[in-house]
Amino acid sequence: MIRHRPGGSGHPYSVDTEQRDPVIPVQGEPLVLGVFATNDVTEVSLELSIDGAPPRALALERSERRSRGQVIDGGHLASAQARLARASGGWSITLLDLEAGATLRYRFTSDGGSTRWFWVRVAGWRPTVAIPGAAIAGTGAVLDDGERIHRVRFALELAAGEKVVGFGERFDQLDQRGLTLDSMVFEQYKSQGAERKTYMPMPFAHVVGGAGWGFHVRTSRRVWFDVGASVSDQLVIEVEVDAESAATDLVDLALYRGRPRGVLDSFLSEVGRPEELPDWVFRLWGSGNEWNTQAEVMRQIEAHREHDIPVGTVVIEAWSDESTFHTWRDAQYEVREDGRPACLADFTFPPDGAWPDPKGMIDELHERDVRLVLWQIPLQKMRPHPKGQAKADADAAVRAEAVIRETSPDGSLRPYRNRGWWFPLGLMPDLTDERAARWWTERRRYLVEEMGVDGFKTDGGEHAWGHDLVYRDGKSGGEKNNTFPVAYAAAYGDLMRSVGKPPVTFSRAGFTGSQAHGTFWAGDENSTWEAFRWSLTAGLTASASGILYWGWDVAGFSGDIPSAELYLRSIAAGAFVPIMQYHSEFNHHRKPSRDRTPWNIAARTSNDRVLPVTRRFAHIRERLVPYLAQESRAAILAGEPLMRPLFFDDAEDERIWEHPHQWRLGRDLLVAPVVTEGESERMLLLPEGRWVDAFTGERLRGGSEVVRATDWDEIPVYVREEAWEGLRSVFDRG
Repeated sequence: MIRHRPGGSGHPYSVDTEQRDPVIPVQGEPLVLGVFATNDVTEVSLELSIDGAPPRALALERSERRSRGQVIDGGHLASAQARLARASGGWSITLLDLEAGATLRYRFTSDGGSTRWFWVRVAGWRPTVAIPGAAIAGTGAVLDDGERIHRVRFALELAAGEKVVGFGERFDQLDQRGLTLDSMVFEQYKSQGAERKTYMPMPFAHVVGGAGWGFHVRTSRRVWFDVGASVSDQLVIEVEVDAESAATDLVDLALYRGRPRGVLDSFLSEVGRPEELPDWVFRLWGSGNEWNTQAEVMRQIEAHREHDIPVGTVVIEAWSDESTFHTWRDAQYEVREDGRPACLADFTFPPDGAWPDPKGMIDELHERDVRLVLWQIPLQKMRPHPKGQAKADADAAVRAEAVIRETSPDGSLRPYRNRGWWFPLGLMPDLTDERAARWWTERRRYLVEEMGVDGFKTDGGEHAWGHDLVYRDGKSGGEKNNTFPVAYAAAYGDLMRSVGKPPVTFSRAGFTGSQAHGTFWAGDENSTWEAFRWSLTAGLTASASGILYWGWDVAGFSGDIPSAELYLRSIAAGAFVPIMQYHSEFNHHRKPSRDRTPWNIAARTSNDRVLPVTRRFAHIRERLVPYLAQESRAAILAGEPLMRPLFFDDAEDERIWEHPHQWRLGRDLLVAPVVTEGESERMLLLPEGRWVDAFTGERLRGGSEVVRATDWDEIPVYVREEAWEGLRSVFDRG
């Protein structure tokens, strides 16, 4: 058997063996055509016709098998996929000297069968004046195949000294000048800063310097940015489009003039402002993937009380049956063959099950002033083959036409099967469609309406891969995939509102428009100092892009536990970002535990400072909640971040770029955490004005760099002198 898929899996950063690369052939560039073949295939040929000429046969050569980034980026494929890769191989051929406008018609033949015929037109770059008025004259070009335009490229001028910051959540550094990047929602499992990929991109940025300005490419399609990397004084923007060759209205570019506050306010006026959430979201969030029974959850909540570490929210990830994702594990019920939503009365919970009384557990959490957030995934699991309610739900989703579709080999449409690594081949509801979103969330309604769940962790919004996807409104994956995580959070927020609850969601993926939908965390990361710095950078760039409620897994969530030093430095920093939460990856309950609870870190590191220092910062955080709530309301009204990079207030001071891990928290706090192992002093920039050291009460005049000795039980935090009397009690040791 042989297989050719022109667009491959849709992985945005990897080329699959059976793919056409590039998908749109370009004059002057080599074109690689590949096939996947089973082991019984010994030879493969290409039959190729150009512009209607008789086909000619060309032999393919064996090539390395690649699937969804397995070879290129080490993606975490399931073991079954890895076995498949080892049992099969790739074949490919490279074509050269193709002319723009030529039509290629081709198929593959082998001793194991043949493929259907495929066709594609070769595109070429040509100059155009159909570019935004602000673009540099002569920089406009379109990638045109004679019938359709696939990309448009132009450049904006960058002045000497201007910095370019934003582009959504970026982990590597604040200023992207001198670098290239793009805007594709992608699940980069760990090492986001090194890989320079992100869960939450946006084609928006601030240009800081001089009078200041910013821009937004108004598109949901992929955009590439060359930020002075090729030409130092040019920002080159290349936008994916799908337009007729005669089209002239190709790119909608918004330019905002002014300082960062005005730029962000204008951007939020277009894409949506954050919605005020209840004060409890600012309290400590606790979570661990091994908190997967009612007994364990309540044991952990009781441990918080015993150790005097106040917690406001518990997130339970491993609560469901892992097949329907709306039913508690071990619950007993009759299968609803029509796939209708359940109500609480449909279930019984055996006393010896994982969750013998989940409603009682939720009630007890509420009595303890703790809220509950439950994990979700926007997929209908299909492997292993579903049975029972999971099968009934899958069948009902297809009947209701509530799923995203894809183009099958014969050109017809069929349900899209997840091409990502997590829950491979699962069905994916079209949450961008109001009716389909309501169909999906109604199956979760009883959790909120009858059981009292307070929010949802809307995880895994990155699984829409490929231009060939077709959404319910008829639009393609190229246009809609980036918007999926925005709609995902919005759909669950609408469910919460429908029962009179605030729309609390907790997402890692997002795009333009996510600003209006819930809270966010920075995704999966190791417990390393480097990852700590990457995460703080992600928070500052996300905030600069309008994300107000942001946090990260304090001290990391994956791999071995952090050192006591890293844990406490992270806890200190986490107390001064909008969302403070710790979380840990599932480790199959192996011993010793990898939970990131302070008592486990204290026991594992044998460090007697972990618990008292964590306790101190947890209580500071608890006392800080009224300030955070007040400042979040002010930030929403003003269209500015709650966690502000220094350039929002001090753009004229070039020294701010030497202090990338400092920020303002609201109007009155300056935060400068220690982010380097072994450091006992912190050099920081104290902006103009009069400040009070929050931990010593020392009064200082700003406008200079200062060095502060910083033990593990402190963090450099400074309060504007005018606000000190109102905030002094937050930092009391009592």
